[in-house]
Amino acid sequence: MNICLFQIPLKLQSYQKKASVNISNHLPVIDGATALYPLYSSFVYALYPENTYDPDNSVVLCSTTSGAYENLLAGKADIIFCAEPSKEQISSATSKEIKLILTPIGKEAFVFFVNKENNVNNISSKDIIGIYSGKIKNWKDIGGKNNSIKVFQRPDNSGSQTILQKIMGEEEIIPPLQNEVIDGMGGIIEKTADYKNYKNAIGYSFLYYSTQMVKNGSIKLLSIDNIKPSKETIVNGTYSFVSCFYAITKDNPSDNTKLLIKWILSDEGQYLVQQTGYTPIN
Repeated sequence: MNICLFQIPLKLQSYQKKASVNISNHLPVIDGATALYPLYSSFVYALYPENTYDPDNSVVLCSTTSGAYENLLAGKADIIFCAEPSKEQISSATSKEIKLILTPIGKEAFVFFVNKENNVNNISSKDIIGIYSGKIKNWKDIGGKNNSIKVFQRPDNSGSQTILQKIMGEEEIIPPLQNEVIDGMGGIIEKTADYKNYKNAIGYSFLYYSTQMVKNGSIKLLSIDNIKPSKETIVNGTYSFVSCFYAITKDNPSDNTKLLIKWILSDEGQYLVQQTGYTPIN
């Protein structure tokens, strides 16, 4: 099956035997985050009819997190696969009298990375808050060289920016300069790798996206609190920044949408979560 032509290499997995569920008509319209596209494409490969699904105009879309939430609230998508909604997205749903139903289907590590030439390999959770609140401005303050920290961010309502805001808690994130807000998640990796003052930059993403979808040898992932981000440290709970990702619907979803979610939570669906390279919910 040709899911789509996509600019990022797709690690598409298929269930090794015929799935116990088949959705052949009234297909739920799916949308979601770029980082989760390989996962929900694998669900489609397992359950939907063989077809070409254009990510810009089909029942299997890839509109990024902010676009997916917009499509769900506008009734243009039946189910989206994303990180938890931002405060603004929750407020938008409330204003439309829409109740969002979040079903956790897997776990992922939220990672921070620097250029590989940076001599810092580990920082603390407290350091992350210090950097993104502007209280720590130089790498020498956390064991690095005397270089100011170039702090890259993602736009508000992107999945990764929402996770960062959750990590920051009551601490306000430093206002970014215009060229420090990177629209695409691949872009924040590229900018951190290629920034002209390469030793300065720091960025963030999700583990699978940064290591499997965008393989950039010019960055390195930081250990947090002396724990490296990995599938093992996600499972054993030792890595500091682990978050769920969700199948998200409005209340009263269609029967086929309910069937899709039920299958995702089954052994078959969770097998695909693992085989695609993410971490199952259980």
